[in-house]
Amino acid sequence: MRFRAIFLSAALAGPALAGDGSYGEKPKDIAIHLKRLVSAYPDSISGYDNEFLLLKNGMKFRISDNRTDKTFKELLERPDIDDMFYVSYPRGTVPKQPEKNADPGRVRFEPLFVAMYGDCNKREVVKNLRTIRWLPKHGGPGIMVTTINGVDKALEKVSRELDELAPDFIRYLTPTPGLYSCRKIAGSSARSMHAYGAAIDINLKYSNYWRWTSNNRSEPKWQNQIPIQIVRVFEKHGFIWGGYWYHYDTMHFEYRPELLRSD
Repeated sequence: MRFRAIFLSAALAGPALAGDGSYGEKPKDIAIHLKRLVSAYPDSISGYDNEFLLLKNGMKFRISDNRTDKTFKELLERPDIDDMFYVSYPRGTVPKQPEKNADPGRVRFEPLFVAMYGDCNKREVVKNLRTIRWLPKHGGPGIMVTTINGVDKALEKVSRELDELAPDFIRYLTPTPGLYSCRKIAGSSARSMHAYGAAIDINLKYSNYWRWTSNNRSEPKWQNQIPIQIVRVFEKHGFIWGGYWYHYDTMHFEYRPELLRSD
């Protein structure tokens, strides 16, 4: 089976979502997003009220800090819970140059993810890691993934389905640089989803990353080589794709089922 991978390098960035210094407004449909958040992580989150997200371990986090004057850097590094939904993830759409600073899923309220997965700096994540085989039919390696929230089971389903794709697809998927890594996002103080064992990068050789390929980091020109068929398999099992970001990272997939639900 032959196919053509989607590849695009846009000449111009899309229109800005907001001017810098004007991020943080609570989405009008925040109740829907909170409901999806609870449904996505039933083992960790018990519910919410008008002010707080409630965890099953007794912790609670304020949904909004009532700030609407955040810079984009502050949105990434010091978000509240409702900031995670400042832009919708475009599941099922044809990939293209995103609007400026539209990074669906890249904004993460770190205390929530630490509460669920643990703090890797305290070795709390490691105890919940499990090794699974990545693309075993094609000689893939063992990779370490968290068992929290069923991420390991979801990634095994991804692996099994991708393992059945035509040979032309496999070169995009292996070798993989891995999954778990206790680190921050490059150029940021925010923690990477790799630090929770809940993200995977596929073959670097066919990847595009805004920090590698843009001559102007303030206006990165979107590029992609990853076939959309691969993206759809990951999405089916709860993983979002970094190729939908303005600050694109096309090798990157992370477990964020709350952004993919439609109920």
